[in-house]
Amino acid sequence: CRALMDEVEYDVTQARQKTTKVGAFRINPDGTQERRKVPLARSEAFLADLLDGVCERMNEYKLEEDPVTKEKAFKRFAPRKGDKIYKEFKKFYFYSDAYRPLKFACEAILEEHEDEILSLIAQEAHHLADKLCSGKADLCKTAAKQTEL
Repeated sequence: CRALMDEVEYDVTQARQKTTKVGAFRINPDGTQERRKVPLARSEAFLADLLDGVCERMNEYKLEEDPVTKEKAFKRFAPRKGDKIYKEFKKFYFYSDAYRPLKFACEAILEEHEDEILSLIAQEAHHLADKLCSGKADLCKTAAKQTEL
C-alpha cells in the first residue's frame, strides 16, 4: 500500500505544477469553445492514466529488512525519470518474478480503494500513504502502533 501511494503522490506532486485544458469540444453559435485550464493533477484523464500504470512500477521496489528492528518493508531502489543517474540505470535490465506479488497486491488495493485514493488527491492531501494505508483502508501499522509492538 505504501509503495503504491508513494508512487501516486510522486506523480501527483509533479503534475501539480502543470495545467491542462478541459471542457467540451463543441463550438458555440458565437464561435467560442468552452474550455478552461485546470491543474493536471485534477484532470480525469491524468488520474485514469496514473492509476492504470502505477502498479507496473512495483518492480522498482525490493523487500528490505531493517537490521535493528528486523521489520521488513518495500523500498524503492530504482531512480525516477528526472534523476541524474536515470539514463545510466536504464541501460541495465532488472526483472524478477519476486515483484509479482507486490504488483498483484497493488492492483487489489487499487480495485478496492480507488474512490478513497481519488478523494485524497482531490483534497490535495499530503502524506497519502499514511492517510490511506494507516487511516482509511487500515492496511498498515501507524507509527504509534509500531512503537507499541
